[in-house]
Amino acid sequence: MTESNIILVGRKPVMNYVLACITLITGGAPKVGIKVRGQAISRAVDAVEIVRHRFVPDIKVEEVKIGTEQIASEEESPPKNVSTIEITLMK
Repeated sequence: MTESNIILVGRKPVMNYVLACITLITGGAPKVGIKVRGQAISRAVDAVEIVRHRFVPDIKVEEVKIGTEQIASEEESPPKNVSTIEITLMK
């Protein structure tokens, strides 16, 4: 999967990420990756479910990876752990 087929989910509305997924899929991308961390995880899952159930019913979730990243703070406090998830969709 190339870097151009990866969607980074952040604070935008869910439908922005749904549109990005649909654009990549209809553009001929065989796989679409969705990367997210922290509080935006639920937004990414919502976007995937909307794509699967409303717009592209023949797309499948190929892989889901979960993990934790340590984010260093600017102060001298210990680093914080942030949950991450990567979802790969395949047509």
